[in-house]
Amino acid sequence: MTDPTISTAIASAIQSNKSEIALINTHIHSNPELAYLEFTAHSTLVHSLRHLGGFTVTSPAYGLPTSFEAEYGSGGRLIIFNAEYDALPEIGHACGHNLIASASLAAFLGVAAALKQSGQPGRVRLLGTPAEEGGGGKLKLIEAGAYKGCDACLMVHPGPQSKLPSGINAVSYVRMLANVKYRVYFTGREAHASIAPWNGVNALDAVCLSYNAVSMLRQQIRPEERIHGIFREAGTRPNITPADCCVEYYVRSTTRRGAEELGKRVLKCFEGAALATGCEWRKEDLPAYFDVRPSKALCKAWMEAVQPAGSVAWEDPTDFFQGSTDMGNVCYECPGFHGVFGIETEDGAANHTKGFTKGAGTQDALERALECGRAMAEVGWRVLADEEFAAEVRREWEEDMKVAGEN
Repeated sequence: MTDPTISTAIASAIQSNKSEIALINTHIHSNPELAYLEFTAHSTLVHSLRHLGGFTVTSPAYGLPTSFEAEYGSGGRLIIFNAEYDALPEIGHACGHNLIASASLAAFLGVAAALKQSGQPGRVRLLGTPAEEGGGGKLKLIEAGAYKGCDACLMVHPGPQSKLPSGINAVSYVRMLANVKYRVYFTGREAHASIAPWNGVNALDAVCLSYNAVSMLRQQIRPEERIHGIFREAGTRPNITPADCCVEYYVRSTTRRGAEELGKRVLKCFEGAALATGCEWRKEDLPAYFDVRPSKALCKAWMEAVQPAGSVAWEDPTDFFQGSTDMGNVCYECPGFHGVFGIETEDGAANHTKGFTKGAGTQDALERALECGRAMAEVGWRVLADEEFAAEVRREWEEDMKVAGEN
């Protein structure tokens, strides 16, 4: 357990900066920005961190214009809190990334205060992680070395409270799906669709045929697996046989290897459709997200730290949050935590809807995020200060990576 004086320092730091965090949260929510274009969110966070003072702030960081790094402390172990802040096209912060940034900022300030009061060695880092929504920002940060030497990386994510049982406000041990992504191009030959349709090779036919093939494939996949896609380009005029069409698909499974194997089956649908229609086809691999493999030690510690006691479930309901995230890739670099907390939304609206966007902007949602951030700070402090706990986290992760390599 955390020393009561340290717990008080953490809580006091968050409380004293609550109005600043609230302003940042509102500003990010009110100014949604897409992947790699989060300049307002980035500058808002960086300006605030520099204004608060006492931190080493690097902006931009790791070669990404909308990433930043703030750090406090020296020596010892290193913990990282991820701050996401990208939004979705047309529906804004429908995944509540403003709340993720707020929770991680609160956790960072809490641990920094604990380090300052204790005088103990250790480093805490707030890492600005752009482009989670499909852009794979953390993959680029991994490549640039942002997580090198990290002893634990923590973050929380909002979900719909309506999917949680009474008395439960969050789930700690959240396994999320691995996700391989493809952009597929079909190339045919244009023709006048009325005067000489026989001269055309219809790329839209290949799109439709592959769509139906994927739909049939869904009958033979596991219940927890997912395949979904959209038409990016599907022709320009009804009287022109489409020569160039494009689709984009996400293929998800419980493990990295499982997603890759299912992806091979999906690619055969595209190959078959091209063969049947006489089109050429090619694929573009988009950033793949690995399965989230949370540290059980970190999850247990967070579950115990959140108030009120007993308000966090271990992993039920298991279908609470069956998406994918580039935090999964981070879990393959260092021990990771990705808890999910509920927020109230109208009519129980879930993530990636306008109703969730509205819920993510409420004061109640922010209060829940701040409590999650406080609990993360408690756990992060234990990684820095508790030798036995840090060793348990590291040992468990190393063993899990061996299992991941076999699956």
